Amino acid sequence: MPVDVRCAPDGDGYRCAVEVSDPAGTSRHAVAVSGKDFKRWGRGRSVEELVRDSFAFLLQREPKESILKAFELAVIGHYFPDYDGA
Repeated sequence: MPVDVRCAPDGDGYRCAVEVSDPAGTSRHAVAVSGKDFKRWGRGRSVEELVRDSFAFLLQREPKESILKAFELAVIGHYFPDYDGA
């Protein structure tokens, strides 16, 4: 399932626009990534790669329509304790 991620700096972190597409349509999401979370989970990836990998993690567990429309990346761990930056 294609996941398009576009991020821009926002204060000490990033604000990302995410589109997830499949034959049924497209869902759009706004994701905030703090500088602290990017350092914690980046592991040599760009912020776009981190967010794309995080969406791959989410899409293995729920349909795109169930993913929050706007959230901080760290909130994934509240719903899925096994999340560690995908």
